[in-house]
Amino acid sequence: MDRPMRLGIAGLGTVGASLARLIATNKDAYTLRAGRPVETAAVSARDRSKDRGVDLTDIEWFDDPVALAANAEIDLFVELVGGAEGAALDSVKAALNRGLPVVTANKALLAHHGVQLAKLAQRKGTTIFFEAAAAGGIPIIKTMREGLRGNKVSRVYGILNGTCNYMLTRMEREGIAFDDCLKDAQRLGYAEADPTFDIGGFDAAHKLALLTSLAFGCEIDLDSIFIEGIEAVTTEDIEAAADLGYRIKLLAVAQRTESGIEQRVHPTMIPAHSALAQVDGVTNAVAVDTDLLGSILLVGPGAGGNATASAVLSDVLDAARGLSMPTFGVEPAQLAPYKRARMRAHEGGYYIRLSVLDRVGAFASIARRMAENDISLESIVQRKRDGDEARDAAPVILITHETTEAAVRKALDAVSRDGHLKSEPRMVRIEALD
Repeated sequence: MDRPMRLGIAGLGTVGASLARLIATNKDAYTLRAGRPVETAAVSARDRSKDRGVDLTDIEWFDDPVALAANAEIDLFVELVGGAEGAALDSVKAALNRGLPVVTANKALLAHHGVQLAKLAQRKGTTIFFEAAAAGGIPIIKTMREGLRGNKVSRVYGILNGTCNYMLTRMEREGIAFDDCLKDAQRLGYAEADPTFDIGGFDAAHKLALLTSLAFGCEIDLDSIFIEGIEAVTTEDIEAAADLGYRIKLLAVAQRTESGIEQRVHPTMIPAHSALAQVDGVTNAVAVDTDLLGSILLVGPGAGGNATASAVLSDVLDAARGLSMPTFGVEPAQLAPYKRARMRAHEGGYYIRLSVLDRVGAFASIARRMAENDISLESIVQRKRDGDEARDAAPVILITHETTEAAVRKALDAVSRDGHLKSEPRMVRIEALD
């Protein structure tokens, strides 16, 4: 173990540069923790002239990450290129084919190809580490893959996207409209120029797909995740939620049911007093419900150079010590086929906002459509705002008891066809949290 662990780092963006810098400046500490020296031997990035805050003069440079993985004299390949296809996929395959362990922060790659890559790793006698691929610096992968191995997990859920959480927090605290809040998030670097991957819920879905496999020992099935982003959330929804004792968060949920596994990402109203509701800004949080420990909650930075580099470093040091285990906790052949749950009753009910035209019979028609679909209403609230007297429609909030999403959507389609609404109805799920 006196021989150094020689790293090949593909991708020198914020995370890759932070990783190389930390390894260069903390050699003694990491040698102690890894049981052997750890050093960067080779790197790959597009721009050799960029100042990354670390001296790379004596480190072998590859323009192509695939060439680095296939040819560099390294013991461990760190993939920080990003993307589900192309160089990221090809370079990881090249490293695994050499029998090298791989450390990656690439959630999209694993969500699309994780099982295939895990099988390749097993055939070559190595493994894939991916702590940084879900919830940034929060050690949720190790917690689920190692710390909770003796537990049966019934549900894993949480706030997995910092951009959405930041925006919803500011919309609530400052009353900022969605579009204005998004522009601020882009200006501050919390949202990309094209924010679709974040605000559309896709980033959270990729992370949830990995947590689902770890939680339930099943194959990854990204296509079975119901995904709804935060684009339609308004300040009116947030204010109504507060009046009802809730806060709105983009929640990612996977749970075991009698008919299979349910996976969903969507805006959710959660009780304002719950621990998860207190998680604001760019912070992430993951909760796991188990049979032996009950519910545990991990909270921390979900993104950023140091937070993600911390997770990558943890994997690097594990690999340097020779730790090896199946990528998703069990051998790939033992991963159960994913079984999608049937549509079921949603335990927390639904929040529905309607803009009801001022005409005779409108409320009676809405109530009739709800009854036709066996939807029981817990409350009906008309939210009057300054100037409503001059409007031709009134904002009405419905809160349902437990029912199915299919029933709610069918009822709302009928209400819309009846012609009593000024605009499209808005629906937000209410999650029952312990």
